Amino acid sequence: MATFLYKLGRLAFRRRRYVALIWVALLALAGIGAASASTAASSSFSIPGTEAQKAFDLLEQRFPGSSADGATARVVFKAPDGQKMTDPANKAEVNKIAGELKSGSDQIASVTDPYTVDAVSRDGSTAYISVSYKVNTMELTDATRDALKDVGHTAQKSGMTVEIGGDALLVIPEIGVTEIIGVAIAAVVLVITFGSLIAAGLPLLTALIGVGIGVSTITALANVLDLDSTTAILAMMIGLAVGIDYALFIVSRYRAELAEGRECEEAAGRAVGTAGSAVVFAGLTVVIALGGLAVVNIPMLSKMGFAAAGTVVIAVLIALTLVPALMGFAGKRVMGRKVRKAADASDRPEAKPNMGTRWARFVLRRPVWVLLAGVIGLGAIAVPAASLEMGLPDDGSQPTSTTQRRAYDLLSEGFGPGFNGPLMVVVDTADSSDGKTAVKQVSDEIAGIPGVVAVTPAQFNKAGDTAMITVVPKDRPSSTETENVVHAIRDTGKDIKSDTGAEVLVTGATAMNIDFSQKMNDALLPYLALVVGLAFLLLMVVFRSVLVPLKAALGFLLSVVAALGAVVAVFQWGWLGSLFGVEQPGPIMSMMPIFLVGVVFGLAMDYEVFLVTRMREAYVHGEKPGQAIVTGFNHGARVVTAAAVIMMAVFAGFIGSSEQMIKMIGFGLAIAVLFDAFVVRMAIVPAVLALLGKRAWWLPRRLDRLLPNVDVEGEGLRKELGETPEGGTGRDGHGGDAGGERELTRV
Repeated sequence: MATFLYKLGRLAFRRRRYVALIWVALLALAGIGAASASTAASSSFSIPGTEAQKAFDLLEQRFPGSSADGATARVVFKAPDGQKMTDPANKAEVNKIAGELKSGSDQIASVTDPYTVDAVSRDGSTAYISVSYKVNTMELTDATRDALKDVGHTAQKSGMTVEIGGDALLVIPEIGVTEIIGVAIAAVVLVITFGSLIAAGLPLLTALIGVGIGVSTITALANVLDLDSTTAILAMMIGLAVGIDYALFIVSRYRAELAEGRECEEAAGRAVGTAGSAVVFAGLTVVIALGGLAVVNIPMLSKMGFAAAGTVVIAVLIALTLVPALMGFAGKRVMGRKVRKAADASDRPEAKPNMGTRWARFVLRRPVWVLLAGVIGLGAIAVPAASLEMGLPDDGSQPTSTTQRRAYDLLSEGFGPGFNGPLMVVVDTADSSDGKTAVKQVSDEIAGIPGVVAVTPAQFNKAGDTAMITVVPKDRPSSTETENVVHAIRDTGKDIKSDTGAEVLVTGATAMNIDFSQKMNDALLPYLALVVGLAFLLLMVVFRSVLVPLKAALGFLLSVVAALGAVVAVFQWGWLGSLFGVEQPGPIMSMMPIFLVGVVFGLAMDYEVFLVTRMREAYVHGEKPGQAIVTGFNHGARVVTAAAVIMMAVFAGFIGSSEQMIKMIGFGLAIAVLFDAFVVRMAIVPAVLALLGKRAWWLPRRLDRLLPNVDVEGEGLRKELGETPEGGTGRDGHGGDAGGERELTRV
C-alpha cells in the first residue's frame, strides 16, 4: 500500500492543477445541487419492531387522515393573580384565540376548546388549547409557525400569561458563534504547531472543502433519502475534525521529509506513502464504527452513520490527493523561514529532544506508575456511568428562556407533570367478540394502575374495531415512574388479550422514547462486539501484532466509559451544569452511549494508528523496542497533541448549541477525545508497550502467513527505493537485538 500511495502522492504533486480543479469542481457541483434541491418534505422517525411503532402504524391504517405522526402544540394560559380562567373576560379571550388558530393555517387538523374537553385546572388558574397539525414538524411552513407564535400577543396584553409548547415550534439547529470559535481555535493551534501560516492553512482549507462537499451532498439528497437536519450537523462535526487531522498528519510528515533534505516531490510522495497509509486505516476504523450503527435497525441512526461515514471517506481522499497537490503549490513554504534556513544550511545543528521525547523517556522509566495513574484516574471518572438513566430530552430540558420550557412548567404547576407527556393507548378489537366491553375493561384496569391520574373516554374509529384512550401519568415524561406505568399498562394488556382477544398497544411520544431507549440498550453489546471485532482484525493487519490491537481496544473501552461517566455527572446529576448551559438535569439521551461508542472508537483509533505506526516503523527498521517508543513520540507526539486539541475545539464548539442533543454530543465527544488522546494514547499506551517490550510485536507465524502485508510502515517502499536499513527486522517483525525488553531502561 505504501508504494501505491507514494506513487499517488507524487502524481498529485505533479498534476496539482488538475487535482485542485477536480476538487473545486466537485465542491461547486455539490453546492449547486444543495442550492437547487427542494427542502426536505419530511423526516420520518420510526423504530421498526417496537410496540409504539406498531401502534402508530395501526392508527394510520384504522384512523385515516388522523395524522398520528403530525406535529402538535399546546397554547397554555395562566390567569392574572386573583382571577380564574373561567372568568367571562378570560374565557372570551381564549375562545377568540382558538378561532384565530383555526383560521391561521390550512395545515391545522384540529383545535380543542379547553372548556369542553376538561383542559382547565382544578383551581381555575391554568388552561390550555391543544393544536394538532396534518403534517409533521419538518413539513410545517414558516407562516404556520408564525401564526402560532403570534397567537398569544393580544392575550398577554390583557394580563394573562401565554406560553406555547409542543414539537410544532421545533426548529432546525443552526451553526452559531461557538462552532466558529472552535474552528478559530483549530487555526491558532495549527499556526503554533507548524510556525507557518501556509502549513496551518492547508489542513483548514482542505477540511473545509471536504466538509463543504459532504454537507452539500447531504443537503442535496435530503429530500430523496429522507435525511434529518441533525444528519448534516453530525457529518460536519465529524468531517471537520477528521479532515483537519488527516491533512495535519500528511503535512507534518511532508515537513519532516523536507527537513531531511529531500526534494519537494519526493517528500510529498513519501509523506503520502507513509502517513497516508495510516490515514487510510484510521479512516477505515471510523467508517466501520459509523457504518456499524446500522445494526441498531433504526433508520434515522443508520442514515446519520452512513452520511457521516461518507464525509470521512471524502476527508481521506482529499488527504491523499488534494493535500499533496496543494503542497506542490506551496513547496518549501510550508516550513517557517527559520526552519527553511536551517534545512538549507550545510551544517544543520543536531535536533534537541522535544517534549514528546522527554515524556516518552519518563514513561519508560516509570511505566507501572504511569499505567496505574491513568487506569485509576479514568476508572474514578467512569463511576457515575453506573447510574446511567436513558431517555430522550423533552421540553423540560429546554432553557428557561424558551416559551416551550415555560409552557412545560405552567402545565406541571396547573395539572401535574404527567400532562406534559400523555400516553396513547390503542385497543385493536378486530379479533374480539365484544369490542366495547373489552375497551371498557381496558379503561377500568388502567385507571387502577398506580401512577395514573386520568383516563379519557375511549374514541372509536368509524369501523368500530379500534379505540384510542389517552392516559395521563402522575410524573414527568422522562421519569422512571412514568416508564413503570407504560410497562404496567402493557402487562395488563397481555392479560386482557388472553381474556377478550383485544390487543392493547401503548404509543405516544413518551412510549416511543421508552421503546427507543430499550432498543438502543439492547443493541449496545452486539454493536460493540461488531465494531471492536472488525477494528481488531484491521489493526492486527496494520500492526502485525495481537497484543497491540488488544491494548488499543481495552484502552478505548476505558476512555469511552470515563467519557460516559462525565456526561452522566454533568447532564444527569447536574455537576458543573451551569458551566455547560445545562439548566435542567435529566436522563441521558438514549442514543448517546451507542453513538459515543461508534464515533469515539473510530477517532480513538486515529491516534492509535498515527502514533503506534511510527513506533512500528522504527522497530521494523532496526530500533530496539524502547527506542522505537521514543522515536514514535519524537515524531508523532506534537502532531497528535495538536490533532487532539483541534478535535476537542471543534466538538466543544457544539456545546453552545441550544439543542440539548447537539450540546450533549459535543460535550461527550470533546471529553472522550481528551481522555483517549492524552491519558490512554499518550500515557497508558507507551507504559503498556514499555512493559511488553518485544512481546508487543509478537504475531504467531501461522497468522503472519495468513494476514495480508499492507506495508503501513513503508518497508516495501524503502526496499523499492533501495534504502533497506542495516539491522532491519523482517516482514514478520521478529528481528531486533536479543534481550530487547531489558534495553527499555537504557533509553
